[in-house]
Amino acid sequence: MTTLSVNINKIATLRNARGENVPDVVATALDIERFGAQGITVHPRPDERHIRRKDVYDLRRSISTEFNIEGYPSPEFIDLVLTVKPTQVTLVPDAPDALTSSAGWDVEPHLEFLSHTIERFRQARIRTSIFVGTDIANIQCAARTGTDRIELYTKPYADIYPKNPEQAVEPFVAAARAAHSAGLGVNAGHDLSLTNLEFFHKCVPYLSEVSIGHALICDALYLGLQETIKRYLACLK
Repeated sequence: MTTLSVNINKIATLRNARGENVPDVVATALDIERFGAQGITVHPRPDERHIRRKDVYDLRRSISTEFNIEGYPSPEFIDLVLTVKPTQVTLVPDAPDALTSSAGWDVEPHLEFLSHTIERFRQARIRTSIFVGTDIANIQCAARTGTDRIELYTKPYADIYPKNPEQAVEPFVAAARAAHSAGLGVNAGHDLSLTNLEFFHKCVPYLSEVSIGHALICDALYLGLQETIKRYLACLK
């Protein structure tokens, strides 16, 4: 079974635009769980332009499904994760001012740093995932860090899908197989949507989890949050 983790950063962005607590991030996360999603993802950035540190603590106390925290493993981020102890931490190579995640790790130059960081999370019994592209050698290098999973960066798939779905998904099939052979679980995320998710899920083996935020929240503006989550879950059956 492939689980759906909903990234709620955009809910926090909307709330922060007015400086009050509407929409309520925690209440929305609880609704997302109630509507059937199996996880909540947040990506707290240093400038707190969407998810704030307080949100992370409030969500940890409130939600009952899987909690996934994404971020660059700065000392402050590592301390936050070790304190909160989510189900999973996903390590991304984003600069502090990055608008959104736009590439995976080049693992080899950061192997020692990632390995040391992952060992700290492992000792705290937090599952780890590294954000990567589809390069097979890079995925095999990721396995050397001791991580539990990788998360495949799927924007290249989303970009090519409208013109050639088979060509778009081919490197992700190969990457998932390579990860599985290396003993890694496989997650995926970035620009997956109601348009392209079902085909991706049908084709890519060993897919444990997809993390979806921007497209899902945009769809919810038209369909409503409950109906939107229902449709995304249907893509994963």
